[in-house]
Amino acid sequence: MTRTPFASRPTMRTIAFTLPALALLLSLPLSADQAAPATRPTLDVPYVPTPQEVVDKMLEMAKVKQGDVVYDLGCGDGRIVITAAQRHGARGVGVDLDPERVAEARANARKAGVADRVTFRTQDLFKTDIREASVVTLYLLPEVNQRLKPKLQKDLKPGTRIVSHSFSMGDDWPPEKTEYVSGSTLYYWTIK
Repeated sequence: MTRTPFASRPTMRTIAFTLPALALLLSLPLSADQAAPATRPTLDVPYVPTPQEVVDKMLEMAKVKQGDVVYDLGCGDGRIVITAAQRHGARGVGVDLDPERVAEARANARKAGVADRVTFRTQDLFKTDIREASVVTLYLLPEVNQRLKPKLQKDLKPGTRIVSHSFSMGDDWPPEKTEYVSGSTLYYWTIK
């Protein structure tokens, strides 16, 4: 059995010096390439892209035209407001809590040549200012629509059109129109 020489064993003096140095190193901020991964926000709704034929029908139901400002709450990759700008000459605002989706939407808008007419915000849709909207599109879950309904009714001006993909606003706010496309149900309301 080989014995470790005494000189290679840590002494109390070595330990006393090493511990504060280690604590100092651990307290230093990480460089950008070493930064801990950002925590992703907790999302109320999973990202599921709206098929293009459904996007087209939603914009048709809302009668989107030049001069409209289309807000897509939970915009994902931005396809609804991008299509509204490309095909209808509208301006658009996409709102999503997930910064990855917002970055993707901005890149898609640049690729589509409409980055000057659409903006994307990494925001909570319950806290974002939607008063400028003339059209609001949604692809949320029923319970999120229920929570959002009072904000829509309070913040939107009369005449604002709302189209929801797949989910209604509940029995106490029946849609004015319901349409079906590619296996999806679309609901339409106008703010009175």
